[in-house]
Amino acid sequence: MAGGGFCKLPNGSVVVAITLASPTDGAGPGAPVRVLVHAANRARALTRLRNAGLRAVYLRGNAEPPTPDEITAVLHHPDGLLWRARPQRAQELWHPIRALLRPAVPVRRPA
Repeated sequence: MAGGGFCKLPNGSVVVAITLASPTDGAGPGAPVRVLVHAANRARALTRLRNAGLRAVYLRGNAEPPTPDEITAVLHHPDGLLWRARPQRAQELWHPIRALLRPAVPVRRPA
C-alpha cells in the first residue's frame, strides 16, 4: 500500500481513502488505484474492503486523507465503495468497486 487516510464526517461516519496497486487488470496491470469507502467507522470501512476481495488492506496513519472531491464522490454513490486510477486524471470518472474486481472475461473466438 502506498498511502491512505480517513476523514471523520459530522454525522460520525468516516470516509477512508487508500492508494494501492491494482489487484486485477481492471486499471491496468500493477497500476496504482485510489479506493474510497464510506462506513460507520474505520474498522467497518476496512472490513467492507476485505469483504469486497481486497484482503491485505491496512490503514496505517493518516498521510493521504480523502480530498473534499473524493468525499463528495463516495457520499453520492449508492454503494459507497469506489476507485479510479492514480495519478488522477481530470477526465477519468470514479468506478464502482465491482468494475475493478470482476474477473477478466476470456474472448471467445468462433471455431
